Amino acid sequence: MIRYRVFAVVVLIAGLLLTYFVWSTEANPTSPYRFKLGLDLAGGTELVYKADMSQTTASDRGDALSALQGVIERRVNLFGVAEPLVQTDQASALSGTTEDRLIVDLPGVTDIKAAVAALGETPTLEFRLATTTASSTESPQATSSVAFISTGLTGRYLSNAALQFGSGATAGLAAPQVILNFNSDGAKLFEKITSENVGRTLAIFLDGQPISTPVIQEAIPGGQATITGRFTATEARDLVRNLNFGALPVPISLESSSSVGPTLGSVAISAGVSAGIIGFAIIAFFMIMWYRFSGLIAVIALAEYLVGMLSVIKIIPVTLTASGIAGLIISLGMAVDANVLIFERTKEELREGKMPREAVHIGFARAWTAIRDGHFTMIISGIILFWLGTSIVQGFALVFVLGVLASFISAVSLSRIFLLALVPEDRSGVWKFLLGSGIRNI
Repeated sequence: MIRYRVFAVVVLIAGLLLTYFVWSTEANPTSPYRFKLGLDLAGGTELVYKADMSQTTASDRGDALSALQGVIERRVNLFGVAEPLVQTDQASALSGTTEDRLIVDLPGVTDIKAAVAALGETPTLEFRLATTTASSTESPQATSSVAFISTGLTGRYLSNAALQFGSGATAGLAAPQVILNFNSDGAKLFEKITSENVGRTLAIFLDGQPISTPVIQEAIPGGQATITGRFTATEARDLVRNLNFGALPVPISLESSSSVGPTLGSVAISAGVSAGIIGFAIIAFFMIMWYRFSGLIAVIALAEYLVGMLSVIKIIPVTLTASGIAGLIISLGMAVDANVLIFERTKEELREGKMPREAVHIGFARAWTAIRDGHFTMIISGIILFWLGTSIVQGFALVFVLGVLASFISAVSLSRIFLLALVPEDRSGVWKFLLGSGIRNI
C-alpha cells in the first residue's frame, strides 16, 4: 500500500503542475504554448484555390501540388500573417473527375479583399520550345505559324532570381536582366533541353505570355538562365521580387472564399468550453452519486486526464477547432466508460465475498480485455477518419485519437493507483457504504 500511496502523491503533484502549466501559459499573451486556435475559433479568412493540372502529367501531379503548397506557404509567411495554414485537397468535380485544390487559412484576417491582396498574384513561369507548323498544306503560298510546346521546365524548379544590368543597345544605357538560378533537378533538365535543341528558340513565358524568346546558342550547364525581355528597370525589379516570392509550378484560380468573424469565433469557444464544463460536472455528479468513493476516484483521474490532454494539445501543438473540442468531450466519455467497466467488475467480486483490495485487483484484470478492445476499435475509427476525412473531420479525429489514448492511461493506471493507495483490506465500518454503489451497499 505504501508504494501505491507514493505513486498517488507523485501523480497528484504532476497533475497540479500540469494544471499550473495550462493556466499560466494561457494567461501569458506572449507564451509560445498558448492554444493554437483554428479558423472557426480565432476568426479569419479561408481561400480555396483550384490548381490547373491540364498541362501536368498524372505522375507529376502530386509533386506539382506539393511544390505549389510550398510556394504559397512562403508567399503567405512573407506577409507576416500569424499561424497561416496551407493544405492540399482533392475534390470530385461535376464531370466525374477530381480537382486539385489548395486551401489557405489566414487567422485574424477577416477582410476577404485584404486576404486576396496579401496572397497576391504569384507568376507562373515556364520554358517552351518554338516549333513551326504549316497553316495550310494545299495552298502553294502556304505560310508557316510558330507554336510553343512545353518542356516541363517550370517555376517549380526555380531556386531564386536576381537582377543585374548588362550593356544596352543605346550608348550609356544598361539593359536590365533577370538571372534565374534553378535547383539541382532544374539544372539537369535545363542543360538537357539546351543541349538537345541548339539553334531553336526557347521562349520564357510568364503567366502564359512570352516575355523573352532567346535562341539556344549552346548547351548551358550550371542551372542559370538569363531573361533579357523588353522591360524597364522597375518592371525587372518587380519581376525578380515576385519570382523570389515563388513562381507557381501550375496556374491557380480563386474558387471560393469565406470569412469567420472574431465574434462568431469567440461564441464557438464559449459554447465549447461551456459544453465541456457542464458535461464534466454531470459526469462527476453521476459517478460520485452512483459509485461513491470509487466514483470520486474516477473524477480525480478524469481531472488528471483532462489537464494532461490540454497540456499535450499545447505542447505538440494541435490546432484546436470546434470539431476538435467535440472530439475531446467524446473521448472524456470513453474514459468514463472504462471506469464504469472496472467498478462493475469490482462490485461483482465484492458480492462474492472478496476483500476490497483483492476485489480491485481482480476487477481491473477482468475489465482489461473489454477496455483494451473498446479503445483499440475507437483508435482504428479515428485513424480512418483522419486518413479519409476533410480538414474539419481530421481536426476531430486527431484530438479524438489522442483523447482515447489518454483515457486509456487514465482508466487503467490512474484510477488503479488511487484506489489501491486508499482502499483498506476489509469493508468494516464506513467503508461498507463507500465501496457500495447505487441504492445498495454492495
